[in-house]
Amino acid sequence: MDVSRRGFFGFLVRGAAALVAVGAVSKALASRIFREELPARSIAPSNQRWVMVIDLAKCDGCRDCTKACRAMHFVPPMQDWIKVFEITDNPTAGAYWLARPCMHCDNPPCVRGCPVGATFKRTDGIVMQDNDRCIGCRNCIAQCPYGARSFNWADPPHTAQEMARPYSMEYMYPHRKGTVEKCGFCPHHLREGKLPACASACTMGAVYFGDELEDAVTNSKGETIQFTKITKRGAAFRLMEELGTEPRVYYLPPANRKYPSPVEKQHA
Repeated sequence: MDVSRRGFFGFLVRGAAALVAVGAVSKALASRIFREELPARSIAPSNQRWVMVIDLAKCDGCRDCTKACRAMHFVPPMQDWIKVFEITDNPTAGAYWLARPCMHCDNPPCVRGCPVGATFKRTDGIVMQDNDRCIGCRNCIAQCPYGARSFNWADPPHTAQEMARPYSMEYMYPHRKGTVEKCGFCPHHLREGKLPACASACTMGAVYFGDELEDAVTNSKGETIQFTKITKRGAAFRLMEELGTEPRVYYLPPANRKYPSPVEKQHA
């Protein structure tokens, strides 16, 4: 194909102009993402390390934890930040229920995978999501092995109560299109000395929550158990521990009526 010298140089000029335009857009986007006036990170005490323990022998699958989370955070339709699954693959224990929130991993792949720092690990163990930074790339969703994150493909429906508050990464609302959302352990409740919404709403007392450094976790019934007794002695397990993500959510095994559960044994 014949290309004149003038046509060739014209092509180069047009290509250079297109690259300049793309560069300007990229620069503007980077300025928006990394600008100094982005909201400050949540201040978290360095003398706390939050941890959750879920007793599978107590969970009856009522999903009150899920309902309380939805109500607290106005969770959009088709999302659940704590999901409850029926597990039927354990012939010894039989069918049981397993609640799965965000694991708040100590080695979180979602944090490493976020190109703009929209998700980060606090000093108190909580993995936060900042939607003032989120660009909707969804790489954190691809990186999370627990399926604990959701994406708003469209503008979620809003209520007046939700919109009455300016955006807060601790409340995780108002919700917005094109951003990722997840469980945050209700940090606003923790500052007030309250349990997360899921734990306080569990009528069976299956969800325990507390400070690892205080070596105690408590449920909605006021029952407190020593954290190290159920973890360091191998009574509890974590989901997919072999991946090395170091989850901060532990599980006590489902009921086996031949033997008392670790919690029953501790209170005996």
